[in-house]
Amino acid sequence: MKKMKFNLTKIFIFTFCLCAQSAFASHPNHWWATISDDQVPSWEILPDAGELGKTLILSKRNELGILSNFAATPIFFEGKNYASLEGAWQSMKYPENRNDRRYGEDTLPFSRVDVAKMTGFEAKRAGSLASKLMKKHKVNYVTYKKKKYTYRTKEKGDHYQLIKRMMRAKLEQNLEVKKVLQSTGKLILLPDHHSSSKFLPPAWKYYDIWMELRKTL
Repeated sequence: MKKMKFNLTKIFIFTFCLCAQSAFASHPNHWWATISDDQVPSWEILPDAGELGKTLILSKRNELGILSNFAATPIFFEGKNYASLEGAWQSMKYPENRNDRRYGEDTLPFSRVDVAKMTGFEAKRAGSLASKLMKKHKVNYVTYKKKKYTYRTKEKGDHYQLIKRMMRAKLEQNLEVKKVLQSTGKLILLPDHHSSSKFLPPAWKYYDIWMELRKTL
């Protein structure tokens, strides 16, 4: 009887080890690679900050970057084209028409349509210009189809649901996005950038939203 228990213990340990090895083997090692770069930007969190086989940095330095809002993954959403999720996101900070006076007499160098055509850091910079005016005029909302959405909130409210729908459109319309997201398995996804804000609304946590959408695949 003791011998049988001992054998069962060995089988359990052996099986556990095989499962653990399989879990690690199913993910590319370069997702946790140490980067030799003397010019790492201050905003970036490098891949090796993730815990091997457990947490994963969605780094723009490899194929995981396609899950970033910055990625040039066009989406067609509710009748309009956007060059990227970032372009869609930042465009909502811009006035919708001439009657939209959220920033008073202050103007921006781009139109809402211009920003919708942007990707990556270009879209981010355009959004940052609008963010300065939001702060100046104490505007805590963005608009979509003339409806106001609270921008900074701890609730998973209308803005959160809107962003989630946009991300779902990105997932459904870009096969590579779906392929990469599926390949992350059950790893905990984390951002590749530091945030300048102490408080992050749920709508801003794209990595969490990806994990929610991943469950539906």
